[in-house]
Amino acid sequence: MGAGHSHAPTEHAEPTPQARAARKKANWILAAVLVPLALLTLAAMVMMWPSGSKEGITLASPYAAAPGVTFDTGKIQRVVAGSCTDGPQPGSQPGSGQGAPEGQSAPQGSQCTFAYTQPDKGGNPVKVVINPDVAKSHGVKPGDNIRYLNLSAVQGASAQGSPAYVFVDFVRTLPIIFLAVLYAVVVIAVARWRGLRALIGLLGAYAVLVSFMLPGLVEGKPPLLLALVGSTVIMIGVLYFAHGFSARTSTALLGTMFGLGITSLLAAWATDAANLAGVGSHDAATLTNISDHISISGIILCGLIISGLGVLNDVTITQSSAVWELWELAPETSARKLFTSAMRIGRDHIASTVYTIAFAYAGAALPVLIIVMLYERPLGDALTSAELSEEVIRTLVGSIGLVLAIPVTTLIAVLVVKATGIKAGTVGARINTADRIGAAGRVAPQAPDDAVGVTDREVGPVGEFETVPETRRGRRAAARD
Repeated sequence: MGAGHSHAPTEHAEPTPQARAARKKANWILAAVLVPLALLTLAAMVMMWPSGSKEGITLASPYAAAPGVTFDTGKIQRVVAGSCTDGPQPGSQPGSGQGAPEGQSAPQGSQCTFAYTQPDKGGNPVKVVINPDVAKSHGVKPGDNIRYLNLSAVQGASAQGSPAYVFVDFVRTLPIIFLAVLYAVVVIAVARWRGLRALIGLLGAYAVLVSFMLPGLVEGKPPLLLALVGSTVIMIGVLYFAHGFSARTSTALLGTMFGLGITSLLAAWATDAANLAGVGSHDAATLTNISDHISISGIILCGLIISGLGVLNDVTITQSSAVWELWELAPETSARKLFTSAMRIGRDHIASTVYTIAFAYAGAALPVLIIVMLYERPLGDALTSAELSEEVIRTLVGSIGLVLAIPVTTLIAVLVVKATGIKAGTVGARINTADRIGAAGRVAPQAPDDAVGVTDREVGPVGEFETVPETRRGRRAAARD
């Protein structure tokens, strides 16, 4: 074969009957495992579906207004500081005076922050008193959109010296919508239709969380089974919807289920062994007081399982795809070498995801970390304290689950791909062989030896690839030829 001889890109040939039979057999094996698991999961979901009843739950919403009181929005025009004791006098117009925060009498001579705000519903600007913690930590400035409590219509509010307009919160609708749209545009622009399907799958996952898992926890359903069933349903929907029905997706799903099972068992054990009861949390105390069916430890257990879903899905689908790509580049690679090569990728992924989980949880718990640091407690006491132990256990449980899922997913993918992968000489190479033909008719290595474990291939008389043994003798024989 001369140096100047050109070749057209190799097209995929039809697989042989043997290859089709092997692929069909592997798909049937995957289906035989996954279909019963999926049906069992759906049956459990139907049996555990919450009724939606909130009977016996008493929870006073902080956003429920008394008769005559409304929540209004507006844009701040200017911000002033004034005396907190100079409140509105009886008979004055609402918002014309300055008053202390609601329900309190400010010390003589203390300063309060007020924001002259233009109501969105129209009318004259009103004088909104800003909470001291907001004024000190973040502050307000002209142009901010805020939500405030309108007490002007309450009979006697001004006579009591209370402010008629009290800051409640910032209006964050526009920046959140902007970020959401930007995120969707970036994902779709880079990942295209697969990115769009992933976003739709994310909405479906949140629908399962809101309609099944959260009400189930409120009604006292078994938290471990609830989390396991809900998470499995989420992963089945997300994986197949985003990545399509294929052997590699089914392989990733099997690895995900394995990691999810390990995470669930570890979370159940750790919640009981470490006595995670949510002590010291204001939210936990609120939930405990509103219903006898709500278990705080059960909520913590469910949270430990849910928190690792995203990273677990990431590593399993990546490992499954890596095995397929390596196999298609080197179809003659042995199962052992293919597993070894894919695990090199997996080990790098393990290192990066461990950091991802640890720093994600550290960022979420940053205020607690600062408070614990200021206590100046010994490191061991701080990490095992009620404030930090939940985050530490969440990091460890999630990391163990995903680390063990990587070799299992890789092994399953290797076993499946050997039966469903492209066979050299029957399906054809996926790359342009003309780019690798040398002057002596030898094909250049398709990938580094340390990546796929396969050395040079030669073109035979019928155009098939013949693997040269990866030994010193084989390399010498190839050099002589």
